Amino acid sequence: MQPNRRIFIFQATTACLAVPAIAQTAPVDEASDTAVALGYKHDTALVDTAKFPKHQASQHCANCQFWQAKPTDAWSHCAMFGRKAQVANKGWCNAWVKAPG
Repeated sequence: MQPNRRIFIFQATTACLAVPAIAQTAPVDEASDTAVALGYKHDTALVDTAKFPKHQASQHCANCQFWQAKPTDAWSHCAMFGRKAQVANKGWCNAWVKAPG
């Protein structure tokens, strides 16, 4: 009986550890209504500066206060998009606000 219990516990633990990988979200769709309304682009260099004159090349998602990961992470959730999708480190949207610090 002991080996069966060990196998069960190992399999249950392995299954629980796999859940976060399955639950990861996809990148924001730049064509979505929210992304279009906010002018979101995965690359800050592609932002239409005529339409968004406050944009500066030094602004990107990873130095915004709404970025929810380490500044070195490639993707993160953003308070503007909720938990539904992730934004790119080098992305930008019109809601950009300089992160404190």
